[in-house]
Amino acid sequence: MLTLKRKNLTYLMLALLGLGYFSAISSLEVNDFFKSEIALIPIQLVTIIYLNYQRSHRHYPSIEADN
Repeated sequence: MLTLKRKNLTYLMLALLGLGYFSAISSLEVNDFFKSEIALIPIQLVTIIYLNYQRSHRHYPSIEADN
């Protein structure tokens, strides 16, 4: 039950962070094209970090010679 509570709290904090970020982006006085690009930068960065992490922690099966 405690992990469910922590998970819900984590989701709530991430949702509030996302709402705050997108409301801050919406209030910028820049071109709409640049607003959409600025809004996508964190998603792109997290994706790059995740893919690099997955690539660096990949485990290859060892090939043993039959002698």
